[in-house]
Amino acid sequence: MSAPSDRLVPAWRRAWLFAIAGLCLLFLVLPIVLIVPMSFSDTSTLQFPPRNWSLRWYRSYFESVEWRSATAVSFWAALLTMLIATPIGTLAAWALRLRGGRFALFFWAMMMSPLIVPIILVGVGVFFLFARFGLTNTMTGLVAAHVMHALPFVFLTVAAGLKNFDLRQEMIARCLGASRVFAFMTVVLPQIRFSIGAAAFLAFMSSLDEVVIASFITGGDMATLPKRMFAELRSSIDPTIAAVSTLLIGISVLAFAGSEILQRRARARLGDARD
Repeated sequence: MSAPSDRLVPAWRRAWLFAIAGLCLLFLVLPIVLIVPMSFSDTSTLQFPPRNWSLRWYRSYFESVEWRSATAVSFWAALLTMLIATPIGTLAAWALRLRGGRFALFFWAMMMSPLIVPIILVGVGVFFLFARFGLTNTMTGLVAAHVMHALPFVFLTVAAGLKNFDLRQEMIARCLGASRVFAFMTVVLPQIRFSIGAAAFLAFMSSLDEVVIASFITGGDMATLPKRMFAELRSSIDPTIAAVSTLLIGISVLAFAGSEILQRRARARLGDARD
């Protein structure tokens, strides 16, 4: 009988798979990459490649009160969304892991409904509901809507991290006298902290990037950054949008890289402690 290594397909026979994967990556990344050099153009229109290089549109962004106000609204809403959605989604995933049973499928459907229902319908429903309670064009309404939008991401991420968690560990802690809350904080939470960190990152980015719901319930001084970008694209092609997009790309990359570095250091410390 031949060894498993003898049955492996040679790399050159899998070249077409690598080619398809490369084309898919190029299709996804190329539009993002093109934005960056376009943001350094000195012309009043979007051009690629730029004829001359300039920081003109970055200065325009930082000197604009409207752009700075939209940026502040978006980041405050994203931060509050992360702080609210992360514990709620984590507790919901833990509750499903503990109980499950016959209502598990229904519970999953309810948690996933903001992703299943078309976002335009969610925006219309949120607008009519919030208009009755005076929550339109307020930070409270914006954060509430974004929490609803971010909860499925948190729930899915933490639920995936809890799949391999041994429930007997929590039961042993409770048998030794720990309360359910103390057992969760000291036994469960340290083991799923990486999943919670990833969930918090997704909640933050889902709020920062959301535009449809914000278009229905915000405006004026409460307009978010994506909504203002969308409005500028409809009225005029302002290269400031390319500068804002480049800054957002940089923030996303740095946040993701920082999260990965912290997780690797934490895993390294955990491995050293076990040794």
